[in-house]
Amino acid sequence: MSHIVPFLRLVAFGLPLVHFGASQGVAQQPTEYDPTIFAGLEYRHIGPVGNRVSAVVGVPGDPNVYYIGAASGGIFKSVDGGIHWEPVFDDQPAASIGALAIETVNPNVIWAGTGETFIRSNISHGDGIYKSVDAGKTWRHMGLDATGRIGRIVIHPTNPDIVFAAAMGHSYGPQQARGVFRTTDGGETWEHVLFVDEHTGASDIVMDPNNPRILFAGMWQLLIQTWGRESGGPGSGLWTSRDGG
Repeated sequence: MSHIVPFLRLVAFGLPLVHFGASQGVAQQPTEYDPTIFAGLEYRHIGPVGNRVSAVVGVPGDPNVYYIGAASGGIFKSVDGGIHWEPVFDDQPAASIGALAIETVNPNVIWAGTGETFIRSNISHGDGIYKSVDAGKTWRHMGLDATGRIGRIVIHPTNPDIVFAAAMGHSYGPQQARGVFRTTDGGETWEHVLFVDEHTGASDIVMDPNNPRILFAGMWQLLIQTWGRESGGPGSGLWTSRDGG
């Protein structure tokens, strides 16, 4: 992977400054719309009651099947479009979920990364990554035990044995098990393909839908202490790979 932070800093910070500088003194016009369009739109709580929802995935082509991951409540599944929810992860030792992903080749295969990645005073750690091959009925622990918190999982669209996991780590001190991990054998073994330093974890990773060899990973230097947190630093930035990691 190659480091492109200087270029991205120019794009991320330079362009917005130009935009806002050029628009000074121009009054923003209110958006006009017909209020009757939304008159019949109502939201209702469909559950499940419990905790913060940290991950949501649906089965492509089936609008009735969804999985949600909770910050400290495991994984729930709905097969009727959210009317009813069933816990499917309660027999596992980890309760905090940070990421969910479903194979496009076989939607019965689900990956779950444990450990909430949102920064709060009451976050819970996980114990790695899990995989189900029967639509959530049973789960198998697939390693990455020490990663603490996994915030994103991406699966190769045509070769589901290739999976990437973005791991933040526990963030309470120096740690080696942080960054981006890759498996090419369905989770039997893992490679540590992106490691910046022991103070920086991977907060996110995305794959180009048109070219799965192109990936972007967000890295976050973070230290959480009892009296506060140190967020950001030279380790933070955006990394890219054009050779599949």
